[in-house]
Amino acid sequence: MRIDLLIPGSHSLKDRRQAVKSLKERLRNRFGVACAEVGDLDNWNRAALGVSAVANEKSILQDLASEIARYAANDADAQLTAFEKDFLHYT
Repeated sequence: MRIDLLIPGSHSLKDRRQAVKSLKERLRNRFGVACAEVGDLDNWNRAALGVSAVANEKSILQDLASEIARYAANDADAQLTAFEKDFLHYT
């Protein structure tokens, strides 16, 4: 998954890092996913997060992706501007 965020309360890279770090930690703790910044690293009011999860059924991942999108959309420090998901199937 890729989550694009706008961080309107950020006035510096330090403010941005704090908001992004907080969201990443909450996503990891609440949903048990891997999460890292993947874009907009030098922009002080935008961020892009990559989120990864593994499951034995696609429906589980679809539900998880929807929950993560809702959770990120309700974040107090950041606004969700875009959300993309992609599923890989290994046999």
